[in-house]
Amino acid sequence: MSSQIVLISDDSDFFDFIKLKLELRKSDKLQTLRFDEVPEKIDSLQTSVLIVNSENRNQKTIDLLKIFNYMTPIIVTVYNDDETFKKKCYRAGTFDFIPLLTSDSEFRARMLPALNLISILKKSNQYRTLLVKNKILSKNNEVYINYENTIDSVLAELKESKISAVFAAISPNDKDKYLINPNSIETFLINNIRKNDILMKFAHNKYYLMMFNTDLISAEKHWNKIIKNFNGKLYAGFINITNQNRQQLISNALFKLNEAFNSEIIDTESEKFSQDNSTCKNFKLYRKEREQKYNKLVTPVFYRLQQKYMNRLVGVKIEQDFDKDKGCFNIIGKHFCAYFNISSPGFSKVNIDITIQKDNEESDSKKFSFDTNEFDENLLEDLLEQFISETKNY
Repeated sequence: MSSQIVLISDDSDFFDFIKLKLELRKSDKLQTLRFDEVPEKIDSLQTSVLIVNSENRNQKTIDLLKIFNYMTPIIVTVYNDDETFKKKCYRAGTFDFIPLLTSDSEFRARMLPALNLISILKKSNQYRTLLVKNKILSKNNEVYINYENTIDSVLAELKESKISAVFAAISPNDKDKYLINPNSIETFLINNIRKNDILMKFAHNKYYLMMFNTDLISAEKHWNKIIKNFNGKLYAGFINITNQNRQQLISNALFKLNEAFNSEIIDTESEKFSQDNSTCKNFKLYRKEREQKYNKLVTPVFYRLQQKYMNRLVGVKIEQDFDKDKGCFNIIGKHFCAYFNISSPGFSKVNIDITIQKDNEESDSKKFSFDTNEFDENLLEDLLEQFISETKNY
């Protein structure tokens, strides 16, 4: 198998010097780059052995090591063996540190492990491409998209191995869901979970997480520690994996996630409603005003979204209805039924119940409550768009 070797230096003499040491085969490919040319070539360099000449470019070398972060083997070469700089390089992820005055035979011998590693990385990249093509893994991160098969496979392995594990459902609340870039959540989670944990995406900005060799208390402690570093608000519901099947696991985790959502709402809801009532001397007038406001809010949004997606979603029927304080927006397909129910009992709060059933099996059930003062047309439209987006997975 041919190897691709990339020489990186701002010293043109280095390129001629190192070529003599390598003794390349005809099938091997050699490329030379200056440090400033590296950023635009990063994608193509991830299946190459990089040989970096750091002479008078110590900081640029360290920066380069941090960018690749063990994605590809990097060999740092120097004329003067600086012990302090060598330690910095190894901490930043260098594969090897070789002084240029090393004999040619030793230099080539120390190149072999890097060449073997890059052949393994190439094969791994080929497998990963197939997983992405078959929509099992996401393109940019190690996030599993086909979560149902992944969960079933893991549960079968756990049953045999008896390893303790925790399952979690993770999401921002629906009010913030469209304000957060999905890539920022995925990148944050991938960088903070352990290497053997499995992250799965099941809807827009919603994720499942499998954590192995841990218990509920340790998992929640770890979550509370890392979540402080996220620029936004993420919620999680954790459960121990015992003898549940996939559907039981998902339902229990989503229930815990909803508890996390609602814990902040419940504390303030009664106080806000009490304040509203204290300023309303005539309760009948108060109720009538709220009913009119609620009517004007829900009906146009339901109708607009029905018209928007009526001809876009093939093979499904979209139904919507609203009467007084209750409404429904339903999507009926050949193999699933999705229900978006909204109600406002007493007009003190807005309740939303979402249920998606697949082949008579309840696959997702969620319930949210909002204070009437914070619930508006934009929020309702965002929730409906998210609901419609989730049904596309079925």
